[in-house]
Amino acid sequence: MKNRKNPPDITKDMLFNIFKREKRPLALEELTRILGFTAKQKHSLKRFIKGLAREGSIVSLKNNRYGLPEEMSLVTGTLWCTRSGNGFIIPEKKGERDLFVPARSMKNAFHGDRVVARVEHTFRGRKEARIVSVTQRKMSNIVGFIKKDRNLAYVIPEDDRVSSHFLVNRRTDLGDLHNNDLVAARITRFPDEGNDPECKILTVFPGLQDLKSITRFVEYKHGLPLRFKKLVETEARALDLAADPTDRLDLRATKHVTIDGEFSKDFDDAVCVEKTDQGFVLYVSIADVSYYVTPGSNLDSEAYARGTSVYFPGAVVPMLPRRLSNGICSLNPKEDRLTLTVRLTFDHNGKPTGASFYRSIIRSIMRLTYNEVEDALIRRDGKAAKKIQKLLPELELMGELASLLGGEREKRGSLDFDLPEPEVILDIEGDIKNILRSERLFSHRIIEEFMIAANEAVANFLSGKGASPLFRIHEPPDIEKLRDFKRLLQALSVGYTKGPPNTRDLQSVLTSVEGTEYEFLINKVLLRSMKQARYSAVNKGHFGLASDCYLHFTSPIRRYPDLLCHRILKGILANTPIKQRTQGELEKMATHLSEQERMAMEVEREIEDRTRVLFMKERVGEEYDGIISHVASFGFFVELFDVFVEGLVLLSDLLDDYYRFEEEKFRIIGRRTRRIYRIGDKVRVRVTLADVEKNRLHFTLLGKPEGTKRNKHS
Repeated sequence: MKNRKNPPDITKDMLFNIFKREKRPLALEELTRILGFTAKQKHSLKRFIKGLAREGSIVSLKNNRYGLPEEMSLVTGTLWCTRSGNGFIIPEKKGERDLFVPARSMKNAFHGDRVVARVEHTFRGRKEARIVSVTQRKMSNIVGFIKKDRNLAYVIPEDDRVSSHFLVNRRTDLGDLHNNDLVAARITRFPDEGNDPECKILTVFPGLQDLKSITRFVEYKHGLPLRFKKLVETEARALDLAADPTDRLDLRATKHVTIDGEFSKDFDDAVCVEKTDQGFVLYVSIADVSYYVTPGSNLDSEAYARGTSVYFPGAVVPMLPRRLSNGICSLNPKEDRLTLTVRLTFDHNGKPTGASFYRSIIRSIMRLTYNEVEDALIRRDGKAAKKIQKLLPELELMGELASLLGGEREKRGSLDFDLPEPEVILDIEGDIKNILRSERLFSHRIIEEFMIAANEAVANFLSGKGASPLFRIHEPPDIEKLRDFKRLLQALSVGYTKGPPNTRDLQSVLTSVEGTEYEFLINKVLLRSMKQARYSAVNKGHFGLASDCYLHFTSPIRRYPDLLCHRILKGILANTPIKQRTQGELEKMATHLSEQERMAMEVEREIEDRTRVLFMKERVGEEYDGIISHVASFGFFVELFDVFVEGLVLLSDLLDDYYRFEEEKFRIIGRRTRRIYRIGDKVRVRVTLADVEKNRLHFTLLGKPEGTKRNKHS
């Protein structure tokens, strides 16, 4: 995206070269003189430099000078806090490991802020840092509880990761506020230079008593954009709806179908499989969002700022206005739609033999759900099969090809964690009916395999052309993080090859424990040992998929990196490549979009957590069987079998003994009784607390179900 604030004839790299040549911090006047800028150009240079300081590329010093962070042993990055008060800095510079920040060194930084930090020392291979300054605030709103003190009122954040108390603006009428009211407020002053942070009350919640109020609460908390700007909506309404088949491959005669969730409304992808004498032909056709959302437009700027759609039970905060996401870009059945198509050919064993790419137009012949496909293909439900009888041969082909592709991925060592996700079932009124474990269906795997194949094919094609997309990378886990995992395998007598992490070895471990009592435990611990996938300007491969080159191409309605990828691919296909961005610009985009993705995941997880607590509120006092899913110094979490919720058993509530936390063995152990509770143990619990406002679900331990007690030496 073009930066209109850049002064004439200067780039970030040129400025960096000046700092490196001068080998010292420089003031604005010195930079202006070195560059030979006029007084008018000095103002635009000042804006440019301040922008670089906000993103952490350079550091603003107290003497009105600027310098390069690496020259001053400083690190810039994003702060992620924990509930203990400590935090971690994810460095801006890729390849560097996270830095630990103890609570005493947090200064006035909040969770999500972009910060500058100095490494103080290294302990057991872990770097510990102290925050020097905050370059960019991430939080705009705060949610919490009112605490009144004489003629003052404070907001006490409900999130333990925010330690400051916020003074309510003195002009606020405090008569309408009461102690322990749950409120959302806009931050009007941060705790800089000794001042107390201040806020302005936006709304008072009467309580989080239904899904709608929980959703609204979380939207305020994370500052989600609740509506599109007027300029963006106006631009969306002005778009031409007529599909333009000019110079496009016409695939309207093919049997493309969409397969999505029951409540999905934005259909990014449609697929079609044909059998040939040589093997299979797979068409993966993706909505051509880039035809409507052009670079530099208001739609594009808003899509980039949001980065991704955020999904709630029964609702979504979309990346694009609904006229596009649910309308002209959605591959609705029996409607002409503009697409980008990846045509892949495979031999009879599922090995790839060719790939080609087209601007295309399709007409999906049917909208199918995962359950409908599963009923027809796997469950052999006669009624379901009859409903889609005309498509059954094509669906059988899809299943056959997907199985072959999955087998090929397995051979190269791709990891496949099969842990369940929560599925919130709503009634007709939108209230929570049940929370179940979402079953991973074969129909899910069909679409997963086809999307992975298309993403890889596009990644390899663009990489071979020397293009610069945003790659989707997943780096190998740190040796230190795998150390505890290996200790666990040793304790369970599960074999593991020594040496650096290797996907085939890890895959072998997962396969060896399938169906055993340790399957849940080992999948959970290994998953927690993995790094989080992210976007990057540099291709570093995807460890989890055992892929040398990977990116996101298949969901441009809900992910901005996919939209960017489409533009690059279309430019190459039209032989008019788009202007390449600099490495610095791409990394800045990658960082922003990775952070937006992480924020969306955090929002969705919080909605899930509070929804679970709300569902259990009427079940306080009831007893359930479950499995220990995580152990910490303060207690252990139990995942229930009958209802897919997770609650906490506090160590302070275990009255039969003093319990010691043994982190390296993922367990707690009684000092006198030697009784052990660790991840994977089955237990029986009673629900004792369900507080939606404070997001707390507590259980009391009743014991272990008969036949599940471990030997005290296990």
